[in-house]
Amino acid sequence: MTQTPSARRFGFAWLAFAAALALHVTDEATHDFLSVYNPNARAIRARFPFLPVPTFTFATWLILLAAAIALLFALSPLAFRAARWIRIAALPISLVFGVANACLHLLSSVYYQRLMPGVLSSPFLLAAALFLLLASRHAHSSSPATTLAAP
Repeated sequence: MTQTPSARRFGFAWLAFAAALALHVTDEATHDFLSVYNPNARAIRARFPFLPVPTFTFATWLILLAAAIALLFALSPLAFRAARWIRIAALPISLVFGVANACLHLLSSVYYQRLMPGVLSSPFLLAAALFLLLASRHAHSSSPATTLAAP
């Protein structure tokens, strides 16, 4: 099967997002993100007990995120084929783990008037998430149905 330019673009966008997320997690890990996150998670749970906001140990947090990033990289061959389900999955993944995550880091840094853990890599994460959103949309609008199915 011949790879279309939009499928290639989507595959590179997927890889760029996975790499930006790996950079972001590294930034958070090296700047003690959990010392900010866990107290806020406990405060949210105390005020809104119906919200399942988890707290993490460093090892658990890092293992879960490393596994998620490894999964993103492992799925990249399907991204280069622009498989329909992976393009659909790219939308919430890029919006939640990319756009919303990066914006929260950036806005909290403005609000608290200091650099919050993860803010240094947030512009890269935001750019990669937007690239993935645009590539997903373009791959959807320009790919014929026959190129969307995985072999």
